[in-house]
Amino acid sequence: MYVIVVTLQAKPEGRDAFLKAAVEDGQGSTQNESGCLRFDVYNDQSDPNKFVFVEVYKDEAAFQAHTKTPHFAAWREATKDLMEGAPTAVRCTNVFPADADWK
Repeated sequence: MYVIVVTLQAKPEGRDAFLKAAVEDGQGSTQNESGCLRFDVYNDQSDPNKFVFVEVYKDEAAFQAHTKTPHFAAWREATKDLMEGAPTAVRCTNVFPADADWK
């Protein structure tokens, strides 16, 4: 299993457009990618413009395939001017539950 946790900061004036694009990318991922097991978008309670994406893929190849999809390209294009600074990403290896027990 391949997990990536990404923290992104939206510009205040672009927050709504950023969030719309994020949800569309998540929907495209979970509905159209067999290798995407989960795509969650969270909003920081202390900062309305800070978001965390938690994406779970069967393996790194599935994640790489995600980066080549039309909905990912649409997300990148839609958000390129809506973020403050570069996103930070943490790539993770699953620990618990075990891959075989993961839902």
